[in-house]
Amino acid sequence: MVIHLYKTSNPRTGNRIIKNKIKFNPRNNLTYGQRRCKGRNVRGIITSRHRGGGHKRLYRKIDFRRNEKNIYGKIITREYDPNRNAFICLIHYGDGEKRYILHAKGTQIGNTIVSGTRVPIKIGNALPLTNMPLGTSIHNIEITLGKGGQLVRAAGTRAKLIAKEGKSATLKLPSGEVRLISQNCSATIGQVGKEGLNQKSLRKAGSKRWLGKRPVVRGVVMNPVDHPHGGGTGKSPIGRKKPTTPWGYPTLGRRSRKKNKYSDNLILRRRT
Repeated sequence: MVIHLYKTSNPRTGNRIIKNKIKFNPRNNLTYGQRRCKGRNVRGIITSRHRGGGHKRLYRKIDFRRNEKNIYGKIITREYDPNRNAFICLIHYGDGEKRYILHAKGTQIGNTIVSGTRVPIKIGNALPLTNMPLGTSIHNIEITLGKGGQLVRAAGTRAKLIAKEGKSATLKLPSGEVRLISQNCSATIGQVGKEGLNQKSLRKAGSKRWLGKRPVVRGVVMNPVDHPHGGGTGKSPIGRKKPTTPWGYPTLGRRSRKKNKYSDNLILRRRT
């Protein structure tokens, strides 16, 4: 991968950082179109703010289940996916099956991967937690057996297997949360690629619009009819003890997780 550093010639490209990558046309049988509601309901009313516009996308079908058991596959390409911040890889399996998976850091084009219960401890391979040694870095982790990976799928993330006791395994997630998961659930060894995503600089508002994100405006600069923080003369404070949402609910630090959730007894330490 080549990193392109722009010179400071104008505000649009000044100090811009882009990782050049080879783009491939996705396989037709592994993609489908998607209708984006852009934050509006059936009546056209905005129900989720700051959404809309953006480039048209094709959804790539990602194999989060990794259910091609004990069949070796070869990494053919590493591609850009507009629906996620990590790269994806096209895999050709020995039985003729072709699928997309998340790109694991350290895997190269031409490497072989495999999933199963008794497979080598190698980056890119998928196997149950019960067969992994302690201290292993993993991603694409199942919560419910057979449902496919749901945890640790963002670019540059990884979890760590820190303990195994009884039928449960203890994982430390990227958020700092420590929780229990069944040892029969599977995960992929290694870290998700594209770990330097936080170094990306958009440099202009239009880059945000290409991603389908509309402008965000602070509540203190609005009128009182539009936001509880609005109104006043000059640069006035919000006029409340605590900040609120446009609908009057507490925000900025308020816990949004449901009380007495079914998985509370599985969480040993809350996220930081």
